[in-house]
Amino acid sequence: MTDWLSALSNAAARAEPAVLVTVASVQGSSPREPGAKMLVTTKAQCDTIGGGHLEMRAAEIAREMLAMPSGSIAAMRRIERFALGPSLGQCCGGVVLLAFERIEAKDRDYAVCLNEYRARRQDYWRLVPMDASLPAQVIDKEEQPLCGALPLPEHIDLARECHIVVDSEGCRWLVDPLCAYRAHLVLFGAGHVGAAIVRALAELPCHVTWVDEREDMFPESLPANVKTEVTDTPEAVVDEVSPGASYLVMTHSHALDQRLAETILRRADAAWFGLIGSETKRVQFERRLRARGMPEERLKHMVCPVGVPGISGKTPAVIAASVCAQLLQVWEKREQTEQAHTPNE
Repeated sequence: MTDWLSALSNAAARAEPAVLVTVASVQGSSPREPGAKMLVTTKAQCDTIGGGHLEMRAAEIAREMLAMPSGSIAAMRRIERFALGPSLGQCCGGVVLLAFERIEAKDRDYAVCLNEYRARRQDYWRLVPMDASLPAQVIDKEEQPLCGALPLPEHIDLARECHIVVDSEGCRWLVDPLCAYRAHLVLFGAGHVGAAIVRALAELPCHVTWVDEREDMFPESLPANVKTEVTDTPEAVVDEVSPGASYLVMTHSHALDQRLAETILRRADAAWFGLIGSETKRVQFERRLRARGMPEERLKHMVCPVGVPGISGKTPAVIAASVCAQLLQVWEKREQTEQAHTPNE
């Protein structure tokens, strides 16, 4: 993966200084949302804040900071304002505040902390004092410190997207939520198509539980958003998954596919269930599941064949692209529905 957090970990491991650029706030139209990030080193940049000219100018500022002696505020932290239309000639026309945060070898524990909590799939927040050469803080939803232990600014609003607050001393703080991905895919089957789907999902906003009974089928290295589960009883995994997960079944055995389909369909709290196969396979499974007492209404929740309409290719990479596009549609629709039903504070 080339996301900013993986790149930050790699830079910290090499003791290579880097500047983390964060979209701190947005007014009007902009290329990316608050919280978008990129990491800049002297030789490379990873991830994106979008916007061509904006990103080029941000990288220039980051490298100016890296060229300065470490220690001064100018070299360590900055907030810069960009009017996208007048100053950069971009069509978006909005105003973007960018926060620049230099991270060095001495901050290795900070990088480790961020990765650790991503691996735990927990929500956490970065709080960075932008006007002082003090370490960044990492807190949980109870405002308990996970990394660092400075006094925090008053009245932190953890429900807001990334933003800037000013404390009683006049210091500006970047309050940056790093929320765990809500979309969770439980993927059964480590064959060619399953592996292609995992590769395609590697940099998408989700986390994946990849299940198979054959340990030797899993690759040696996995994307950061994937964990594997080797088990002879994959149906038991379904029972243990939290509500709201999506399921995709593509094992080496039709008999196992059917058992998994029945177990998943008996859960009323699954967000989505896809089964790889043809219309003929769907008809066969529906007939067998009806014979086992599956209500007709539940059978309507089985998506088979999978993939977006109009893509007929059968190579693993093509199937993966089609299925991942379908999953993104499902997850975005679910997110929009949840936001629409969230009362305004």
